[in-house]
Amino acid sequence: MIKAAVVDDNPKDLKELETLLRGYADSHGENIQIQTFQDGEDIAEEYSAVWDVIFLDVEMRFLDGMKAAARIREMDGDVTIVFVTCNPAYAMQGYKVNAFDYLLKPPGRTELFSCMDRVLSRISRKKESYISVNIRGGVRKLNVARITYVEVIDHDLIYHTQDGICESKGTISEAEEALPSFCFSRCNRSFLVNLDHVSGIRGSDVIVGGELLQISRTRKKAFLDALNQYMNAE
Repeated sequence: MIKAAVVDDNPKDLKELETLLRGYADSHGENIQIQTFQDGEDIAEEYSAVWDVIFLDVEMRFLDGMKAAARIREMDGDVTIVFVTCNPAYAMQGYKVNAFDYLLKPPGRTELFSCMDRVLSRISRKKESYISVNIRGGVRKLNVARITYVEVIDHDLIYHTQDGICESKGTISEAEEALPSFCFSRCNRSFLVNLDHVSGIRGSDVIVGGELLQISRTRKKAFLDALNQYMNAE
């Protein structure tokens, strides 16, 4: 099932896009669950990272699409965002929020169907590449490939990613179970390292995303064996 959100403060435009999406689902045999929102504020406030694709109108009364997308990106770096706008000049601004595509209003059947073909292709490639992390006030979706390492301090889990830091509650063992074992390995009791981000070993430290993390004596052999195996499998 694909979960799609459509956000537009114009009821007519909202309904037309929803109808096109339902037409795509019917003609392509896809199960697409659609939810509509009448303003960017409605989806961005208390955002939950459950969407596969979000169609965002740019010009809205309370919270425009660009600002809504920026808020969404703070919680969800992986969701596919498609802007729907009357003004193609907004395309340049979309790079700041990693927009996937743009549709000019009113989008026709051909344009929407072509866009959805690309969206579904992307989703199929990315479907297993993220985890959902419980944070204060909601859930945040993290792209596994962009996690450099996970750190535990007392009962706090700190996910260090290329997009910043995400804090959650839990144990390092719980994080280890949630992440793919073939590319994550513990270098000591407090750090779980994404082997894809290891750039070298310096003495008793591993260089991960430009940071030095200590390799404990008890875990050194297992960690270096895992790193060797990962590198040789590339």
